[in-house]
Amino acid sequence: MSGASPDTTQASPAAAAEAEGQHDTQAAKAFYDSIAPKKKPKLPKPQNAITIAVSSRVLFNMVSERQMYEDEGVEKYVEYQQKNEEIPLKPGPAFPFVKAVEEVNKQLRILYPDSEELFDIVLMTNNHAQVGVRLINSINHYGLNIERFCMTGGKSPIGYLKAYLTNLYLSSDSEKVQEAIQEGIAAATMFISKRDIVLPEYELRVAFDGDAVLFSDESEQIVKERGLDSFFEHEKQFENKPLAQVQYGIVCECGL
Repeated sequence: MSGASPDTTQASPAAAAEAEGQHDTQAAKAFYDSIAPKKKPKLPKPQNAITIAVSSRVLFNMVSERQMYEDEGVEKYVEYQQKNEEIPLKPGPAFPFVKAVEEVNKQLRILYPDSEELFDIVLMTNNHAQVGVRLINSINHYGLNIERFCMTGGKSPIGYLKAYLTNLYLSSDSEKVQEAIQEGIAAATMFISKRDIVLPEYELRVAFDGDAVLFSDESEQIVKERGLDSFFEHEKQFENKPLAQVQYGIVCECGL
């Protein structure tokens, strides 16, 4: 597995934050250059790769760190992350999924050495550059093959998601997920489970709901507006007409 060599693009919503953002970017770049002096960040991959963008808070369990940020402020939060940068973060809800898609890439490389990877993972974070050190160390600790690391600086991720030709976006922020969906990007909100659930990390298993997920919700709307009898009549009348795809259907068409 290759170590992380992230994209250090920094964005800030206001001029006052821009200077701080530039400082963070320079600090991050200095760190990245120190761990991979000969390796430059790659450009976004072409459309034939399924690009999955995951936020740092779903890739890793950062609940306690987030609570510290809210209770004690950014300075204490950054200080804590710096002191613990060599301690790997615990896996988050998206971790088994990311491991599984990377296993698919691994097996495809074995079977078809000359082929391109099917999945490409991009880590999205609005954390400070100093916190990025711990994220990078955690990625390398678990042997994850994540080569792009996008710092949004607290700005909406939509522009970055589009720049990376993102097919699927996973985040713990339901508002950002909804914003992505409205922009035509398949997205889902993930949470830390209250139960201990063991998920496979070496076998990819994906289940999609058909109504309003893979296909449009036109049939579902007929049920709600006109009742079940009208639904059956509609389905019989248009049984040979395929339902329109939505964002997640396009993801499946890509190969997921």
